Amino acid sequence: SVFNQMWGGQIWCALFFVFMSFAALSTVITVFENIMSFTVDQWGISRRKAVAINGVLLAVLCLPCALGFNVWSGFEVPGLGNIQGIEDFIVSNNLLPLGALVFLAFCTWKRGWGWDKFIAEADTGAGVKFPAVLRLYMKYFVPVLVLIVIVMGWIPVVSAWVGA
Repeated sequence: SVFNQMWGGQIWCALFFVFMSFAALSTVITVFENIMSFTVDQWGISRRKAVAINGVLLAVLCLPCALGFNVWSGFEVPGLGNIQGIEDFIVSNNLLPLGALVFLAFCTWKRGWGWDKFIAEADTGAGVKFPAVLRLYMKYFVPVLVLIVIVMGWIPVVSAWVGA
């Protein structure tokens, strides 16, 4: 309704959504390129085959989100809600915090990249240097905080499942 109140609102609305579409498309191309490079490097297949495989996978994996607003709109899981709620829970409460834990382990443990290499890379270039005194904080305290975030995200779901 913002565009309805503006002078030339229909034109500005059309331009806004055209430019938003360009931004979304360029972002998808950038992200998809990373997936293509990984697939080609990891399995040694041609780029054309990698695009076909990942295109099909992307289309299949997007179906629940697309169908969640219409055909599957009545589908609900206790504690999670509809399809979008399930996807939000999977990504926000599980994948992102687990990714943070993997990143922390990789950057702070010797079996990963290691603290010294992490500090050397983080301090490359001009600007503020990463405080080396945060080593124990990053290695032990932050992972505990991330685990607390994971547990706190699961508590409402589990309590809905057990009827608490």
